[in-house]
Amino acid sequence: MLHRFWKPVAATALFVGTPTYLYYRYYSKRRANTVEIPVRLRGEDGKPIISTRTFPMLSQSAVNERLHENAKQESLRRGGTKWCINTASVAANDPIEDAHAHAIVARDPDDPLAPGDWLFFAVMDGHAGPHTSRLLSKTLINAVVLELSNLINDTKKSRGFWRSTVQGPDTISLAIQKAFTKLDEELISAPLKLLGANFDKDALKSRQIPDLSQHPLALPLMLPAVSGSCALMAVFDTAKQDLYVACSGDSRAVAGIWEEDENGNGSWRVEVLSEDQTGRNPTEHKRIQSEHPPDEAEDVIVRGRVLGGLEPTRAFGDARYKWPREVQDVLNAAFLVGNNKPLRPSPTCFKTPPYVTATPVVTHHAHPFTEMANGFAQPKSSTPRFIVLATDGLWDRLTSEEVVALVGGALQGLTGTVSRSELCTLAPTSSGSVSTVEGKGQRLKDDDHVQSDSWSFGDDNLGVHLIRNAFGGGDQNALRKLMSIPYPHARRYRDDTTVTVVVWKDEDGAEDVVTTGVRPGEEAMINSKPPSSANDGSNIKAKL
Repeated sequence: MLHRFWKPVAATALFVGTPTYLYYRYYSKRRANTVEIPVRLRGEDGKPIISTRTFPMLSQSAVNERLHENAKQESLRRGGTKWCINTASVAANDPIEDAHAHAIVARDPDDPLAPGDWLFFAVMDGHAGPHTSRLLSKTLINAVVLELSNLINDTKKSRGFWRSTVQGPDTISLAIQKAFTKLDEELISAPLKLLGANFDKDALKSRQIPDLSQHPLALPLMLPAVSGSCALMAVFDTAKQDLYVACSGDSRAVAGIWEEDENGNGSWRVEVLSEDQTGRNPTEHKRIQSEHPPDEAEDVIVRGRVLGGLEPTRAFGDARYKWPREVQDVLNAAFLVGNNKPLRPSPTCFKTPPYVTATPVVTHHAHPFTEMANGFAQPKSSTPRFIVLATDGLWDRLTSEEVVALVGGALQGLTGTVSRSELCTLAPTSSGSVSTVEGKGQRLKDDDHVQSDSWSFGDDNLGVHLIRNAFGGGDQNALRKLMSIPYPHARRYRDDTTVTVVVWKDEDGAEDVVTTGVRPGEEAMINSKPPSSANDGSNIKAKL
């Protein structure tokens, strides 16, 4: 009886169980190769609802390809120093709104301080489109070169004490500030000049605004003005052993210097060279309040943002926070309405513009960073030193100390996967100066997307190395998931991220070799391009 009963039961189990098992395996495998995220949608009644969207997960090789897509390495030897330049960018927006540029400019032989070079490195973090950042990648370094050229010409005419004063740190800093400010003024005023040039007498009498939406310069001038971009620039003056860092916005520059004590124990000193300029920065908050009437004190910064909208307090463009309301209305009608790109209305608390400035905070440093610090001896001339310039997409996920440890560990030759605790021992850091504002990123909330417990070492490009560790580190599954989220959903979990890492080390007796097309005594080529398009750059000749 029992034997007869068992046969149908076994057959049923086999018939039902096998497909269930196969389905379970298929579903598990499919889920392991997808990423699910909540997406805000509009329901049939027009109200917002949250729905789950599933996307295919990129393979590890595809992730590596994207990380290296906009990566570049260059090296040069100048005046006995070897410079290694690493750049990398990864997009969250489409197109990417970041850009970068760098240049090496030889001092003119007639310069009283020659020989020597000016080295320029810049990253631009665009918002509300790529228009402003792309323009800056082609013009900002050239604008600074022009101001410095004027100073050098003044130096040639001066004598004695006044010569050193003209090219002193304070004067150089003011020249860099002036270049940033003047360029933004030109950018903001360009649409007004175009409008003025196209007002005839009849239009002036009738106060009728002409429709210039189809003018060939309408959008090329308006879009960089109404879009916006932060800008961060490092300027090395090798003749005077100086470094200047100019910051407009919330990109950040940090430096790492290897130091050893008298017992041979060493660490990477962390020097934060710029301060994030947002409404959460108490200094910036007070500055903006001081520039507006007392009755606006509670409105100029709301929830850490300018007028409750823009996060950086300093930026190029962003004309909605700079043009008077009446000017915005006129330019909107003249250039944008006819292109179906109307300007968004100003915030309700908009009263006394401008609320945003492009004038940077410029800091001066002795560029070999040989100052005594924390009881350590001065680093030897052969000690590698580096500076990292990055848009806030990196700082959303990594602290300044982590960035220095990651680059320092890579320079020490670390490879493979290293735990967080191990890195603290293998590449220890010490504090020189630290930022007042640290990571503000929004990571994925799932357990599968939390920050990795380990770091990854192995990328030759130090920019790629930092971005990989910001987005997942040693947890390849987390990295794949984060990189697999497509536009426009990716922006909720990661930002456009651009990193430039410059490493330098003295090499006595080495001949000058430049891989960027610049030779001593000749005009320097300023190579600048947005990272999203290798064919969208420009070569601007300059000479100091």
